[in-house]
Amino acid sequence: MMSSNVRRATVSIALAAALAGVAACSGSDSDGDSGKGGGDKGSGGSSTKVSPIAALRSVDRTTDGADSARVESSTTMGSMMSMKADGVLGWADGLTGNLTITYTGGTMADQMRQLGTTSMEARYLPDAYYAKMGDKFAEQSGGKHWIMYAYDDLAELAGGSGAYMKDQMQNTTPNQSVKLLLASGDVQRVGAEKVRGENTTHYSGTVDVADLASRSSNLSEEQLADMKRQLQQAGVTTETIDIWVNEDDLLVKKVEKGELATGPMSSTAYYSDYGADASVAEPPASDTADFKDLMAAQPSA
Repeated sequence: MMSSNVRRATVSIALAAALAGVAACSGSDSDGDSGKGGGDKGSGGSSTKVSPIAALRSVDRTTDGADSARVESSTTMGSMMSMKADGVLGWADGLTGNLTITYTGGTMADQMRQLGTTSMEARYLPDAYYAKMGDKFAEQSGGKHWIMYAYDDLAELAGGSGAYMKDQMQNTTPNQSVKLLLASGDVQRVGAEKVRGENTTHYSGTVDVADLASRSSNLSEEQLADMKRQLQQAGVTTETIDIWVNEDDLLVKKVEKGELATGPMSSTAYYSDYGADASVAEPPASDTADFKDLMAAQPSA
């Protein structure tokens, strides 16, 4: 029989890991690998001046159409957690792929240590998210190593936060950060810079959630309303976004910083190997515990 402490820890850790993957795909400090340069190059390295809005529209389309990429990210969410993630994610038909997530600090890292590890495997499928919790969890869960979160169950059992997470897990793509910049009405071209040896163009802007509806966003009314709702559900008030785009109009780096209801948030992600295979297998049912069953066994968790 699983103890209530282990159950609470695993449920919260798996949810945090889900958020980590979302942050990686949709969105620390800059790593210092970029040297700012001047010039009039727009996105794609053209010598012709291109307005930031026009350039980002092209980046939005190109990145969305790429369908998948390798992602390396680091994320901090207040005192709750800091973590790193690495793997391949796809977004052609919902979020799919596999990440290795390592907790490096915060209360989530402390809870992971209680379970005997600070690293876990995360699998994303169109209708569910799976978190591999390790041997100590399996010892108290009938030999099962995985927790499954069916998105419909998550939305039903976790209220508004669950509905928000379901929406993010099924609809998030790397170009969400580009859409946020378009929605902000406050986009600047910083200049030509190098990211990991690659020529890129750096764009920056600040999103004020309360002000989104009053700006000319270059998004449809429905897109804008949906984006504002998601940010408000996440407790975001303002967010600064920096993106670096290569000569193929593909996102190669993203830095997001903001304030959540739970404290400061920062996320840095690198994207490479666009078009990589993001197929992933569902873990065996015999080795998987259902989040809904865990919640039913311990409602207070």
